[in-house]
Amino acid sequence: MDDVRAEVLAEIRRTLAADLEVAGPVELHHQLAADLQVDSVGALVLAVALEDRFRVSLAGTDAPSVVTVEDLVVVVERAVREGRAR
Repeated sequence: MDDVRAEVLAEIRRTLAADLEVAGPVELHHQLAADLQVDSVGALVLAVALEDRFRVSLAGTDAPSVVTVEDLVVVVERAVREGRAR
């Protein structure tokens, strides 16, 4: 796993545990809503934490396409790489 991907996954795990009180492991295949019980408010908390940590905007993201932790990692990773390319 490359550095950006690992950092994004670590921040997702940290935010889920600290801010949303998700207990237990968080793996790439977990579904945010079904497996981790992340509701719309939780998704907003998670998005804001990721935007703050990586200094990116996730506003243009097609939210319904983000179902799993891996989907979210890919979206944030892409935003980080695009931001660094500018």
